[in-house]
Amino acid sequence: MGSMIDIKRPDGGTVRGYLAEAGRGKPGIVVIQEWWGLNDQIMGVADRFARAGYNAIAPDLYKGRVTTTPDEANHLMEGLDFPGATHQDIRGAAQHLKGMGGKVAVMGFCMGGALTVAAGVHVPEADAGVCFYGIPPAEFADPAKIRGPFQGHFANKDDWCTPAAVDALEAAMKKAGLKPDIHRYDAAHAFANERSEAYDVKCANLAWERMLPFLATALK
Repeated sequence: MGSMIDIKRPDGGTVRGYLAEAGRGKPGIVVIQEWWGLNDQIMGVADRFARAGYNAIAPDLYKGRVTTTPDEANHLMEGLDFPGATHQDIRGAAQHLKGMGGKVAVMGFCMGGALTVAAGVHVPEADAGVCFYGIPPAEFADPAKIRGPFQGHFANKDDWCTPAAVDALEAAMKKAGLKPDIHRYDAAHAFANERSEAYDVKCANLAWERMLPFLATALK
């Protein structure tokens, strides 16, 4: 459904990204990859958003590199320039979608979920955020400083984005007077990825069903 395009970054550079279009004037979604890279599964998420009526861009944060092995994925993630990805690649994608018309949300999974929180803090064009099981270090992006509506989907059986970390994120946001829409699932990390061994179709479908009305309201 979509195609690869060049996206202009705020610093004048470019980043490649997968664009799935729903039409001019439609709201937009920046879809942020997991640590595997911009693979077919993430592009499929962008296509799914386009079918739901959103223009969607998935920026290629790894510059063409994709893996299926956890060790290499961890190496790629650790080598990622997170500030650059946030302030340049993700913001550039959000600006591109703004240019197509409508408000813009940022959403992502795992590493992309952490970057969703960061975008909510650092990307002015982000009107809303939907995070799937990812939280960045508070020194990089304090969740209390998220500006727009925020929805989070987290797994109770997650040893990376732990229930305690989710509780701390929710508490920090509420202490700041924010009203995060947090959902917890009796599932494992990556439960929304149909290619993962942790995939839980019931929880994944429920999360999607909760996300669509949230986005419809936030991007109205």
